Amino acid sequence: MMHRPRLWNIKRASILFSVALLLYVFVFSSGYQKYQIEGIIKRSQPEKVWEYVADFNKMRLLNPTILNFKILADHGHAHDWRYTVQYTERLSHWPYWLNTATAKYVVTKSMPGVSPVAYVIKSTHETCFFAGFYCLQSLSEFTFRSANGDTFAQENIQYQCPPFLGGMCRRELEFQRQAVMHNLTIIFGKQRG
Repeated sequence: MMHRPRLWNIKRASILFSVALLLYVFVFSSGYQKYQIEGIIKRSQPEKVWEYVADFNKMRLLNPTILNFKILADHGHAHDWRYTVQYTERLSHWPYWLNTATAKYVVTKSMPGVSPVAYVIKSTHETCFFAGFYCLQSLSEFTFRSANGDTFAQENIQYQCPPFLGGMCRRELEFQRQAVMHNLTIIFGKQRG
């Protein structure tokens, strides 16, 4: 009879450990995935497209999932401008699910005399769910270059996603980034007209 409570505690500890391990593997162990998108914005200047994308006020026009935002910090100059923003967005495939993210942006362009001229927006995002209990990281590098009178735009992204939600994360990312690229071509097409 004395061995029963001890055996029960070992069994209970084993079950709790197994559940914790499964949670860690399937929810909290979020390795980085990669995604790349590129596009041509016809008859546009890379500097103008870069300036437009760098202005988070315009991001709600580019990314339809962003609901609101607040700039937390802002400093720098024309060749190296940095800001931190907190924004709320709804998931495109689950519109009632909101998340809050904090992003740090570094907006740079080549110094005078450096060739070829490069326009870059680097950002790190921490996206949190469940009132900040569960957060995921993503990194983006968005570059803009001249291409025969057009702008070649390319974004490279590394993002975290729980293994069992890989397909959902990928669809969400593709929806948002394709919307940004599509809306850029529409907005700059109207500016020409």
